[in-house]
Amino acid sequence: MIPLRDENPTTIRPIVTIGLIVACSCVFLWQLTHNPDAQRLIVYRLGTIPVTLFGHAQLSPEIALIPAPVTVVTSMFLHGGWVHLLGNMLYLWIFGNNIEEAMGHGRFAIFYLVCGIVAVFAHALPNPGSEIPMVGASGAISGVLGAYLLLYPHARVVVLVPLGFIAHTLRIKAMWVLGFWFGMQLVSSLFSDPNQGGVAFGAHIGGFAAGMALIPIFKYRHIRITNPLNPSSRHHR
Repeated sequence: MIPLRDENPTTIRPIVTIGLIVACSCVFLWQLTHNPDAQRLIVYRLGTIPVTLFGHAQLSPEIALIPAPVTVVTSMFLHGGWVHLLGNMLYLWIFGNNIEEAMGHGRFAIFYLVCGIVAVFAHALPNPGSEIPMVGASGAISGVLGAYLLLYPHARVVVLVPLGFIAHTLRIKAMWVLGFWFGMQLVSSLFSDPNQGGVAFGAHIGGFAAGMALIPIFKYRHIRITNPLNPSSRHHR
């Protein structure tokens, strides 16, 4: 199930959402200007490595570029491939503008970064000895999804559902789209080994939970939390 767009219009220009998409895209294109060995070096220099983040080890002086704590932020702007980048940017484009409108540009930028930082630690704390770098915006974007679930659960999302060689589009409530996404993260985390690399499902779960927890603090006062189980409830602007 791939979201294509939501039917939840905004009245502002989402400059922070657009800026984040441009920044991540430009950084990825910059990564591609390097040869494969240099690209791997960039990931080790700017990605978050749990074992160095907690001070249990250090990168060699010829590799280290910035202090390990700073990589908690820089890692959010790196991506491991086109699919990784495009998937993340698609979700940010669809759901980010509404959350930006619900809290304003400045608070949205802070909210995004805080969710991303929480996501990094949600992945790193259970794996403090991991030497595998973590990169990607998905932890921060997961926070946006968690916030969207609480504010606009009944907004309709147009999704693409592949059925063999045929794909259908459906209009589904956001609560089902995001609930399905979160359920997939939980199930996948049970069958994945974070010490073997791959997707950092713990970061997705941690970011999503952070978004749900922080949205009451960051949103405008007139924006109401919506009960997903009440079909008659509506969001207020």
